[in-house]
Amino acid sequence: MKRFMALLIIFSLLTAVVTGCGSTAATTGSNSTSEKTVKVGIIQIVEHPALDAARKGFLETLAANGYTEGKNLTVDYKNAQGDQSTLNTIAQQFTSEKLNLVLAIATPSAQAMAAASSTIPILVTAVTDPVAAKLVNSNEKPGTNVTGTTDMNPIKQQFELLKKLVPQAKKIGVIYNAGEVNSQVQVKMAKDVAAAMGLQIVEATIASTADVQQATESLVGKVDVVYVPTDNMVVSAAPTVLQVTNKAKIPVISGESSVVDKGALGTIGINYENLGKQTGEMALQVLKGAKPQDMAIQSQKEFDTVINKSSAALLGITIPDDLKNATFVETK
Repeated sequence: MKRFMALLIIFSLLTAVVTGCGSTAATTGSNSTSEKTVKVGIIQIVEHPALDAARKGFLETLAANGYTEGKNLTVDYKNAQGDQSTLNTIAQQFTSEKLNLVLAIATPSAQAMAAASSTIPILVTAVTDPVAAKLVNSNEKPGTNVTGTTDMNPIKQQFELLKKLVPQAKKIGVIYNAGEVNSQVQVKMAKDVAAAMGLQIVEATIASTADVQQATESLVGKVDVVYVPTDNMVVSAAPTVLQVTNKAKIPVISGESSVVDKGALGTIGINYENLGKQTGEMALQVLKGAKPQDMAIQSQKEFDTVINKSSAALLGITIPDDLKNATFVETK
């Protein structure tokens, strides 16, 4: 009987060990073969080349670091097509989805998303002034669920380019949407820069893209140059601006290069694809556990000088020798 009991105990112990090992092996195998799918929402106010380029750069960075759509990455991209109510609806929809993070492109998108959620990590890009937009407490330490990159324009350098290309200019027209915080910030900076350079700013504000033609026409005969900041609404209607200014032979200096591609004279501006890539690098940190509230807002350190040769020829402008190393484009 003692021998039987001893054998029974040994058998029970062996069964427990084998069962335990089998369970461990199955669990380990499951962990090693499963790959967590990252879910990213992208909210964009409107389609235009700069914002599209930022989105492209962001996704390229994720792809370069092993995140593949359809495999371990799901991207829910939604564009409001310039409609604020649609933007708010998208932001609310994203709060109900189990997203790892949201990319908010441009200030209105970032504001809508931040208003909708204080918990989902939000990476912003193409936002001029995150503090003025009330997205963060400070650029150095956001203190909220928002971080990312700013596209604050090198406005001083842009106005210096303006003076090099159009040295006789005295009055500068600025077209912008008075309802966009990023535009308000840029116009204030432009006024300060212009005053220091002895230039006068003439404002033309809009409330929708339908106002762009009339606003531009209101500047004809009153200004020597038109300046277009990185205003989402105006940039999306850049062909309308240029149709009026080209007819009136008024040079246009823009806040970013996509408008130069369409016919503006020149810019010293942000490379938005690189800005998107920079934001993507920050997103990788968030996916590894970094907290947005502790991640400083980043800015681009190097800017592109771009000049449109077709526009220079149309306006009879000679390009100075010290700009010969700029990137030159032609209107197609």
